[in-house]
Amino acid sequence: MKPLPIGIQTFRKLREGGYLYIDKTQNIYNLVQNPSGTYFLSRPRRFGKSLLLSTLEEIFLGNKELFKGLWIENADFSWKKHPVVRLDFSKQKAKDTEALIEFINNQMNYIAEKYSVKLENQFYYERFEELISKLSLQEKVVILIDEYDKPIIDHLENTEKAVEMREVMKGFFTILKGNDSHIRFLLLTGVSKFSKAGVFSNLNHLDDLTLNNMSSTLVGITQAEIEENFSEYIEATMSELKMQREDLISKIQHWYNGYRFSKKGEKVFNPFSTLQFFNRMDFQHHWFETGTPSFLIKQIIKQNYDILTIPMQVDELSFSSYEVDDLQLTPLLLQTGYLTIKDYNEERSLYTLDFPNFEVKEGFLKYITKKLYKKENTDSLLYKIIDALNDKEFEDCFDYLREIFANIDYDIQIHQEKYYQTIFYLIFTLIGLKIKAEVKTNKGRIDAVIEDQSIYLFEFKLNGTKEEALEQIKTKKYYEKYLNQGKSIYLIGAEFRDKNIGEYIIEEWKG
Repeated sequence: MKPLPIGIQTFRKLREGGYLYIDKTQNIYNLVQNPSGTYFLSRPRRFGKSLLLSTLEEIFLGNKELFKGLWIENADFSWKKHPVVRLDFSKQKAKDTEALIEFINNQMNYIAEKYSVKLENQFYYERFEELISKLSLQEKVVILIDEYDKPIIDHLENTEKAVEMREVMKGFFTILKGNDSHIRFLLLTGVSKFSKAGVFSNLNHLDDLTLNNMSSTLVGITQAEIEENFSEYIEATMSELKMQREDLISKIQHWYNGYRFSKKGEKVFNPFSTLQFFNRMDFQHHWFETGTPSFLIKQIIKQNYDILTIPMQVDELSFSSYEVDDLQLTPLLLQTGYLTIKDYNEERSLYTLDFPNFEVKEGFLKYITKKLYKKENTDSLLYKIIDALNDKEFEDCFDYLREIFANIDYDIQIHQEKYYQTIFYLIFTLIGLKIKAEVKTNKGRIDAVIEDQSIYLFEFKLNGTKEEALEQIKTKKYYEKYLNQGKSIYLIGAEFRDKNIGEYIIEEWKG
């Protein structure tokens, strides 16, 4: 078996080391054959953006020997050597604009020295322009910029500083437009797509690949690529986990597949999680655990973001970009990889956004719950709830629920019915039960439905009684939707009182 390229982001190292490589060069060729392509690509962290740029660098340096056996080797590509300006902003940890400018200048100096170019200007953006101009005297320049947005993202919790960093980057990138005649190829990558009024206000010539069907599988791993490239690892994992091939692939899909980056794009697996899975042969939250979304969670709580709306239907303007001083959570969640495109309604021009897979959904909801819940023993309580529910020990079940509600951080409690529904939804989702909130029927909406060995219909009242809640279920005949499933149906009316679950009433539907 070829070794897995865990943590390898350098194309040369990957090829010379004989590591497993998924051939993306046909996708890449579609970009590089454009004689003056200028592109932008937003993708979540650890999704292969750096390896993509490294691959492009070797192509434009004319190193054809590294591509032996790959699709592009036999393509009608000239392999002409170009000077390459590659800037990696993931390496910077600038605390302020002065440190960021110093980092940029150091990068300029390194590249200038490599190509024996002397820079005479003092200002960072003028030095960038001078570098491009002097390098282009040899051949047109290729510019590859990795994680362009990191200097801004690092300071999103401090809006004023984030705006300052944005202005530095804006000045830097402004140079690109006036020098397009010197540029053979340009690709900027990052996690975020800020609005064109922000960082890219003067770069209206950029071809945005982010939602383009043609580039939907440029990074990430398709189902066909899994089966073609990982066959030996699949066999080894089948033996290790004692699973049949079909069951194993289905479970890998459930955990790590599901990312879709355009209207009609093919779904792709998270490459980081997939590699880690085959390396460890263990289903874990590999990608999620490499970077907990603490800032996102703070914003969700601060903005009282309704996670019960996930999955949601939105138009493209609702998620295509956002701005530093006006953070919108839906585009932020999508671009960081916690949501993805699940469907597109052509007639209504609406996208359906949802969690991409089980890894992200469970990891995300569990992280939110741990931030809300003040005690450490969340998991043990969750197991007690499911045992009590399965045994129809409803009094114990509600006592455990009350214990969780009682330990929600007081500072973030909200006296709204939606807040209580959200906590309830989180609890039962983390237990692993099939729970749906705000379920539509032809008579209205059920607050929550749990489908397990039995079916449980919940109606909550913040300013009403348990009897009123139960009567609403009966009057609107919410149960009718579930009558033909051959399962017991329980109708549950519950009150919310004093920031907790108050009294409740349960009836089994007998017909």
